[in-house]
Amino acid sequence: MEHTPSDSLVIIPTYNEKENIAAIIDAVAALPRRFDILVIDDGSPDGTADIVRRKIAERPGQIHMLERKGKLGLGTAYITGFKWALEHPEYLYIFEMDADFSHNPADLMKLYEATAVNGADLAIGSRYISGVNVVNWPMGRVLMSYYASAYVRIVTGMPVRDTTAGFVCYTRRVLQALPLDNIRFKGYAFQIEMKFLTFKYGFKITEVPIIFVNRVLGTSKMSSGIFSEAVFGVMRLRLGSMFKKYPKYGNN
Repeated sequence: MEHTPSDSLVIIPTYNEKENIAAIIDAVAALPRRFDILVIDDGSPDGTADIVRRKIAERPGQIHMLERKGKLGLGTAYITGFKWALEHPEYLYIFEMDADFSHNPADLMKLYEATAVNGADLAIGSRYISGVNVVNWPMGRVLMSYYASAYVRIVTGMPVRDTTAGFVCYTRRVLQALPLDNIRFKGYAFQIEMKFLTFKYGFKITEVPIIFVNRVLGTSKMSSGIFSEAVFGVMRLRLGSMFKKYPKYGNN
């Protein structure tokens, strides 16, 4: 296949996603505009990386992979991906997406439009901007996630309804500006910290409504430890921000 350049890179972290990874790559590759894909695999023992290698052979130049030695955390996976993207100047729009189809690949088009066409610096695929759009989650988890986002919004002052969302698009200039080496959190609190810094730096943030569907295949990586990091880490973020001056890159 001839390599036609893309301005968009979708970062997909994986750990034991053999049931989903080929299908998610194919779904992204089938979209009406080209999105390149970077898989960050944390040493999956189930052979996820072997499947990705076959996809790289099918679509050279479009599919890429970085392999790490073990489970090093969601946050560090994305930071690794961000740095790789910044080393490749063609990528102006950098996306985060799960491998398990909880994020609909077709919604990448909405996030792209929000940034590339409508001028947002960060576009968030939001479960909570138009009601509660979550499918197949137990009610307890829906409530926990919804009220956790409300708590984060109150504590931080961020005008964001879905503060823990993991389906987002950052423009290149945001990732160039943020101190990626100083991001402290590794789990889902990483998502909050990145949005908080984007907000404090004055970048324009928008939320795009999506429907989040709980994974059908594979195993969830959510744990109570990850969740508590998010809840308690927020207070540290807010307290720390009270004594800092942030550069301003625009108006929220």
